[in-house]
Amino acid sequence: MPEINCEDDDDEECGEEKLPSCFDYVMHFLTVFWKVLFAFVPPTDYWNGWACFVVSICMIGILTAFIGDLASHFGCTVGLKDSVTAVVFVALGTSVPDTFASKVAAIQDQYADASIGNVTGSNAVNVFLGIGVAWSIAAIYHQTKGKDFHVEPGNLAFSVTLFTIFAFICVATLMYRRRPDIGGELGGPRTAKALTTMLFISLWLIYILFSSLEAYCHIKGF
Repeated sequence: MPEINCEDDDDEECGEEKLPSCFDYVMHFLTVFWKVLFAFVPPTDYWNGWACFVVSICMIGILTAFIGDLASHFGCTVGLKDSVTAVVFVALGTSVPDTFASKVAAIQDQYADASIGNVTGSNAVNVFLGIGVAWSIAAIYHQTKGKDFHVEPGNLAFSVTLFTIFAFICVATLMYRRRPDIGGELGGPRTAKALTTMLFISLWLIYILFSSLEAYCHIKGF
């Protein structure tokens, strides 16, 4: 088959430039503030990329705090309990940057290690640093005041246990997808992709449903 060279043809034959749609204009005006804000992130040429890394981390932290605070205020406005707001809106809002990071890693990398490792790594940071550092600072502060630092147990034991069970199901699904007929953790045949997507989304919806029912005492927790 002969090679097609667009340089020898007219611009109209090679393809016209696609004009932005109405949806593109709407999304541009809705996100123009964030575009201008993140335009202040320095390029990777400065300080061997460290300037870009540090400023990007700060920007992501600001955005995550903004989304989390907005989700908390929304839950308080509509009258949801704190535990339901935490597992639904706050968790969803703070996980949006991780979702896009995993998507970019899945598209650009040859293997699924980066996209899946981003999920486990972000949760490890949330648990070990997000909780550990905050509680350590609080414990040191109360110790300097001569007081004991106590955190009363809430009703998250049920949702955490349910999350752990569903996490094992997700890991088992990823391991099953390594079979030769599927070929890997991500991608694969259309049927396998659709079934995996529906399974993971169903687990998330079931997790939210049961956690909410337990928070409002419709089912007994522990």
